[in-house]
Amino acid sequence: MSQKNDWWTSPTENEADGRTIIVTGRRDVDKFRDKGRYTIRVDLSYDYSDTECADGFPDDATARTLEEVTDAFHAALKGKNAAIMTGIYTGAGMRTWVFYTFSTEVFTSFLNRALADLPLLPLRIYAENDPTWAEYCEMKEISEIEAPDADE
Repeated sequence: MSQKNDWWTSPTENEADGRTIIVTGRRDVDKFRDKGRYTIRVDLSYDYSDTECADGFPDDATARTLEEVTDAFHAALKGKNAAIMTGIYTGAGMRTWVFYTFSTEVFTSFLNRALADLPLLPLRIYAENDPTWAEYCEMKEISEIEAPDADE
């Protein structure tokens, strides 16, 4: 049985150039998937390639900004049903947050509320219908590390 807000983090490779990507994925999503309501996937991407270190990861200042954004998303989603964040990809000059939602209009309101106290950010937004959660399934297949049993 998964715990609420249970995440894994694992390295994988960028298909384009083989550089390391750190994948952080959420395990406790079945209750959202099974409802059949969250059928729209929204990817928010932040290109930090102009400040990336030699290994493709952000410099310290950019990393702090990315964590502030992630924290703002978590805070804005707590107790809300506008969307569920299912994954975060970081590396090769880019961070992408992956969400599933039932409405792009509702998601836009959530996004504006979550980022209201942060400076203007160069985010790229992509949305598509994904009722089978194909992106989530692929992320899980390439990166999930099994959670340890509670008895261990």
